[in-house]
Amino acid sequence: MQFQPTDIEGLTAIRLTRFADERGTFARLFCRDSFAGHGLVHSFVQASLSVTQHAGTLRGLHFQRPPHEEVKLIRCVRGAIFDVVADLRPASPTYLRWQGFELSPGSDIALYIPKGCAHGFQTLCDDCEVLYQMSTPYAPGYADGVRYDDPMLNIGWPRAVAMIADKDLAWPAIPARG
Repeated sequence: MQFQPTDIEGLTAIRLTRFADERGTFARLFCRDSFAGHGLVHSFVQASLSVTQHAGTLRGLHFQRPPHEEVKLIRCVRGAIFDVVADLRPASPTYLRWQGFELSPGSDIALYIPKGCAHGFQTLCDDCEVLYQMSTPYAPGYADGVRYDDPMLNIGWPRAVAMIADKDLAWPAIPARG
């Protein structure tokens, strides 16, 4: 695994190292010691799979409020998505910056998303599956989000939104700081 810093403080792109022979390939998806050696959370307590049927569907932007903030490890295992991470940590040097990544099984990239960042994605094709690993169990009373089209973030989604949950449309905008 190769750990690559990104434009957002604490967000790490993790690129698989594939070993190939006549049978196919092999790659390690996670190694506790490698994560710990890079100063990353290396204990995940929950894993979830998101299945999305239609291209252009948008999910997010989601996060959990303290004291249930979570680190996420995200990988697209089928299809292709445009994955977005937005820094919502006021004390961060990258506060209100976002970064997008195209994730697919062929891109060999997973994203390590630090606490305090919102996460969402848009499907680029039909039938996508996204694997999530979380450092903290889901706490429904602490689930939160911001609008995908928040003007403070000004995210450049790659396509028109074909489908989005009412819940995601109801998230508030980030308050302007004065």
